Amino acid sequence: MLHQTRGRITRDNGAAIDALKKRAAEWEVPLTQEQAGFCFHVWNSKATLYPDETGVTIEISSPEQRLLQTLQGSLTELFEECLLCPKWDEVAEGALAPGMSLMQVVSVTRRSPGFTRVRLEGHDAERFGGDSYHFRLLIPRKGRPPCWPRIAASGRTVWPEGDDALHRPVYTTVAHGQNWLEFDIFEHEGSPTSTWVAEEPVGRTIGIIGPGGGGCPDSENLFLFGDETAVPAITRMLEEAPGNVRAFIQASREDLCELAADQRVSIVSDLLPALEALELCEKAHVWFAGHADQARAARTHLTSRGLQKRDFTAAAYWS
Repeated sequence: MLHQTRGRITRDNGAAIDALKKRAAEWEVPLTQEQAGFCFHVWNSKATLYPDETGVTIEISSPEQRLLQTLQGSLTELFEECLLCPKWDEVAEGALAPGMSLMQVVSVTRRSPGFTRVRLEGHDAERFGGDSYHFRLLIPRKGRPPCWPRIAASGRTVWPEGDDALHRPVYTTVAHGQNWLEFDIFEHEGSPTSTWVAEEPVGRTIGIIGPGGGGCPDSENLFLFGDETAVPAITRMLEEAPGNVRAFIQASREDLCELAADQRVSIVSDLLPALEALELCEKAHVWFAGHADQARAARTHLTSRGLQKRDFTAAAYWS
C-alpha cells in the first residue's frame, strides 16, 4: 500500500526548490528533475515539487505512514527555515511522533559486568526487529510525568523541552518476537540510561521511536570493528552476514558473553591499530563503530587506502 499526501506553498517557488536542492546535497540523496517537477528520494519515500506561476505543489508518497509523516515533518521544517509555510491536505495533529511506540518494561537482567538486557512489550514491537537495527529510547526525567513528542498542526514534530525534555539515546534491537523486543545497555559512569536502569524501571511505560539506521551490509567479506557500544550490532551481523565475516572488538572477555567463544571474533586493545593492520581483500566491506573521534579517524584512514563510500561504514556511537 502506498501512502500519499499533498501540500501547497503559495509563494516563492524558487526558494522552495533551492532549499530542496541544498538539502539533497547535504544528505547526499538523489534529486532528479522530471518534465513537470523536481523529485527528492529519501527513506524509501519520494517528494515531488511542482512549481507554477503562483507557488509550488508538494506531493509525498511512501510505503509506510510513519515514513510519510517523517518526510512531511522534515520538509515542513526545511521550508519554514526559508520563511515558507506549506499547507498540507492532511496532518495527523496531536498524534505521537512518526514511528513512535509506547512500550512497557517487563524485565531487566544483568548479562555481564558491563551489560544489562532490557525487555519491552508492546503491540507493534515486531516492526523494530527488521533490517534496520536501531531505535531511540525516550526516557522522561525522573519525578516528572512523561511528555511525549507529538505532531503539530504544521506537520512538524514538536519535542518537549526544559524540565520535560527527554533523554534520547540510540540502541540496537538484539532479539524480538511477537509483541516484545530486547536491547542491551552498556553501563558506564555518567550515563543517564545507566541511572535509569538502576532505578528498577520494570512496570514503567517508555517510548521508543524508529526503527532506523543501518543493518548488515550485503558483502562477500565483512570486517567488523567496534567497542562495547557496538557489541549488540556486531552480534546481529555475525548472525546475519551472508558471506565471510570477522570481528575485532575492544571489550573485556567477560562482557562479550557468547561472542568470546566465537572463532570469528578477536579481542583487541585498540581499534585503530587493528584497523590499520587489516589486510583488505576484494569484495569487502569494512564496518567501524565507536567514539566519534575514532570514527572520524577510521573514515580518513579507509579513504586514504582507496575505499569508496559504498565500501565502508564509519559510525559514531558515542562522544
